[in-house]
Amino acid sequence: MDGMEAETVKARQAAMRICANAPRGELEALVSDLVSDETVSDLRPTEKGLVMLRGRIGGEGAPFNVGEASVSRAAVSLSDGTAGFAYHLGRDGQKARAAAILDALWQRPTTRSQVEKGLAPIAERLAAKAKREAEHTAATRVEFFTMTRGDN
Repeated sequence: MDGMEAETVKARQAAMRICANAPRGELEALVSDLVSDETVSDLRPTEKGLVMLRGRIGGEGAPFNVGEASVSRAAVSLSDGTAGFAYHLGRDGQKARAAAILDALWQRPTTRSQVEKGLAPIAERLAAKAKREAEHTAATRVEFFTMTRGDN
């Protein structure tokens, strides 16, 4: 993968990360603004299922199954054949479909800037929310330390 392609992949991942964290209503509003005369067809019906979550103690050691999580996936095609895909935690198939449409629109050079412009206020709101939550968490953090006696 060359440098330009790697940057495109990272930008697409960033757009999909915003879609994953945004509420369904915001995604649907953006889709309705961008898709006026566009024909959107489902490549396969929106599906809901489970994925196995795996973890490691302390980020190291042998992996183990933590449990299962609900996931929704959608695959759509625009009238010009551009395909969009989305997977989302939870059972909200409409949110996954809206994100898949945005993914397809993002992939087209003619509509990419419109999608990014529409996602920008959502990204700013999500960043502000994450900052508030981080500040609240930092304010309640307790530091533990161990004192040793010099009697060894």
